[in-house]
Amino acid sequence: MNENNVELITRMVMEALEKNSASSNGFMVPIGVSARHIHLTQEHVEVLFGKGYQLTKKKDLMGGQYAANEVVTIVGLKLRAIENVRILGPVRSKSQVEISATDAIKLGIKAPVRDSGDIKGSSPIAIVGPKGALYLEEGCIIAKRHIHMSPADAMAAGVHDKDIVSVKVDNERGTIFNNVLIRVDDSFTLEMHIDTDEANASRIATGQTAVIIK
Repeated sequence: MNENNVELITRMVMEALEKNSASSNGFMVPIGVSARHIHLTQEHVEVLFGKGYQLTKKKDLMGGQYAANEVVTIVGLKLRAIENVRILGPVRSKSQVEISATDAIKLGIKAPVRDSGDIKGSSPIAIVGPKGALYLEEGCIIAKRHIHMSPADAMAAGVHDKDIVSVKVDNERGTIFNNVLIRVDDSFTLEMHIDTDEANASRIATGQTAVIIK
């Protein structure tokens, strides 16, 4: 056997070993810490900012979404408020406010843990903008921790849309997150989203990585 063949076989064996090692250690996912934010309908944008107003883009996010330049104040029971809450665009068919459990305590409301878009029977909240205010009878939630991924990523990880998995973070706190929702779409970039409470408790910052464990 000549040297070229030996080198080729050695490289193939090493690649196979590395692949098997990665598979046995779990599928690695980057983490993004998601701060409180709001999704609005166009009707509600105009209530808060004026007739005909259009959201303006500050920063592109995954899946065609973006962080808007516009911010508002959210108000809970007993007029407890949090200012400068970022709006995410584009506009949606229903308005929704996503906060942390600590935010809910500060606002004096009982926001349920829900997947984004699942707002039926969720907490009421008021929103105040520069041109007006509105009251949502339902729409305030604590977002369920989740992982965005493309179909190719889902195949590589061996998971499917709406699967529930556990995720391990190997840092000084050594945290395992259970009940993590898998969300699969062609427009998604691979990233796990946790809120600021979860990140602070586990000493996690955006850009760190986690591993899906089975």
